[in-house]
Amino acid sequence: MSAATVEVTDAPLPKTAGKKKLIIIIAAAVLVLLLGGGAAVFMMKKRAAAAEAEAEDGGETATAVAAEPVHKEEARKPPIFVPLDPFTVNLADRDAERYAQVGVTLEIEDPKVGEELKVYLPAIRNNILMLLAHKTAGELLTREGKLKLAREIRRESMQPLGFNLPDEDEDTRPAPGGKKKKKKAPVVYPVKAVHFSNIIIQ
Repeated sequence: MSAATVEVTDAPLPKTAGKKKLIIIIAAAVLVLLLGGGAAVFMMKKRAAAAEAEAEDGGETATAVAAEPVHKEEARKPPIFVPLDPFTVNLADRDAERYAQVGVTLEIEDPKVGEELKVYLPAIRNNILMLLAHKTAGELLTREGKLKLAREIRRESMQPLGFNLPDEDEDTRPAPGGKKKKKKAPVVYPVKAVHFSNIIIQ
């Protein structure tokens, strides 16, 4: 009988140890799943918050956008190009009679500006022709001369629309009396850039 009693008392011990191991394994698996799920939820919330902040232009994104003259949403829009008929003009060279043929394309962002440009096209072409007539071949042959011409054409093309583009160095000049100039809100100009399709000088 004592042998039978020993067998009865020894039998439940291995089952309890097996249950403890099973509980530990299940608890570890649940813990791993919870940690993995928590990390996944955290990453998804982080991405959603970043996407929401970008969509609303909030926080640091808004600060960066405010510092730039072009907004991110506007930068995504494809630009509109308005090609002008080529200009053929006598240059201001004194040593020889030279002329230039210049192809100009204006870059704008708003289709309404394109319609407005068509209305003022005779005045715009006149301004550009007068500008080109005062140039020499030497000025138009250098890269710096072409860049300067592009800025001047941009200025002249916006004058009929009522926009006066300041000189490039005007903002960097100190105010009279050594006072710092107050920063003004950036002006949105209708013509964003000027591109040359060709410049032929003969």
